[in-house]
Amino acid sequence: MKLMIINGPNLNLLGKREPEVYGNTTFEDYFKQLQEKFPDLELEYYQSNIEGELIGKIQEVGFDYDGIILNAAAYTHTSVGIGDAVKAVETPVIEVHISNTHQREEYRHVSYISPGAQGVILGFGLQSYDLAIQSFLG
Repeated sequence: MKLMIINGPNLNLLGKREPEVYGNTTFEDYFKQLQEKFPDLELEYYQSNIEGELIGKIQEVGFDYDGIILNAAAYTHTSVGIGDAVKAVETPVIEVHISNTHQREEYRHVSYISPGAQGVILGFGLQSYDLAIQSFLG
């Protein structure tokens, strides 16, 4: 099984940025843990702060991979383009958030990703990614 994790803006700062919300672990360190936990899966990781690059990656892998785990971060609440890309591809997408976005600012309660996603996992810290992987395993 081939899964792509795609992270959006500012998630490259995990481990440094707002540790009270996002924790102290870098995503690179956590990704290594995921690879060790799921050795039979082909896990890949991509991060960009640029909306068009995220759309390009979704389109690139969205017809060949078994699943996409997408944390579009702030673009979740603003990007019709990313939402449209999720709807346009055949690969199922699980929307993931580290924090519970419904406990945060009002504007974070709206997602342009959710209407095209197979499911949404939020509020479990980095474990949200683990749960998303498990959802593909069935």
